[in-house]
Amino acid sequence: MDLSLQLANYHRLDLIGPPTPLEYLPRLSDYLGQEIYIKRDDITPLAMGGNKLRKLEFLAADALRRGADTLVTAGAIQSNHVRQTAAVAAKLGLRCVALLENPIGTSAENYLANGNRLLLDLFDVEIILCAALDDPDRQLGDIAERLEAQGFRPYVVPVGGSNTLGALGYVGCALEIAHQCAGQLAPGYIVTASGSGGTHAGLALGLQALMPETQLIGVTVSRTADQQRPKVVGLQRQLAEALGFTPPLASIQLWDDYFAPGYGAPNDEGQDAIRLLARLEGVLLDPVYTGKAMAGLIDGIEQKRVGPAPVIFVHTGGAPALFAYHPSV
Repeated sequence: MDLSLQLANYHRLDLIGPPTPLEYLPRLSDYLGQEIYIKRDDITPLAMGGNKLRKLEFLAADALRRGADTLVTAGAIQSNHVRQTAAVAAKLGLRCVALLENPIGTSAENYLANGNRLLLDLFDVEIILCAALDDPDRQLGDIAERLEAQGFRPYVVPVGGSNTLGALGYVGCALEIAHQCAGQLAPGYIVTASGSGGTHAGLALGLQALMPETQLIGVTVSRTADQQRPKVVGLQRQLAEALGFTPPLASIQLWDDYFAPGYGAPNDEGQDAIRLLARLEGVLLDPVYTGKAMAGLIDGIEQKRVGPAPVIFVHTGGAPALFAYHPSV
């Protein structure tokens, strides 16, 4: 199956441009005694970068095709997804309405007003605060109904951009990685943070088709493996159906030892990983996603959960949150 042709059947905006770099990390590799590479989706070109832009290329194209004038989405106060959705809306001349929760219940001014939250104000987002995103589909649907009654044409972007359409962006990322590795690199493992599930599911399907010998490991950032697996598997199956992918689907590998004490709450291992990458490579991770995912990669090597083959770490972005979580980092 030619994934490039299958993806071409879907409307997509070109928001990213050329492929993001795949870089060797020599000092981290020396430190860990293993070849480590990094896929730099943290430097996608809009709003300080991040993985959600790949999803928004498809979702925003669908919104424009449907004649929407407002993007409606939800997330934590420090959501990278909401920040990037807001920036895309600004770039396209659309309104953006964001439903935000405070998942860690903090009153720290940095968290409430700095980092991603500061950028939302710059992008002129209409903010609606809620006690909890306990039923985000219904909550976003209610907001969309209110906007329609006011004469707007809303388009609901799901939490994390993680539906079938959004996850296509990470099938595309798998294509990029396969092309960048061809004839030069044979990674044994690819490691990514696994949150709302779209990035993980898209990579899982794309890598199964293109690099079947490479193991994909998702490090959970908000749930146990048993809770997370149905989310990823559900999206993986939907993608397979949408793209006409018929082989039995690859099993989903999840590590859930690194997300405690919970989503959005930093831990010592993640903070150590942030400091290590900054000190050795000048690369910035974040406390919510990539710091914890990198902590999983580091521990996985130390505990020999991965073999000696090269490893690619998919950097999904999130650096603006560093300022929101200061001085805990």
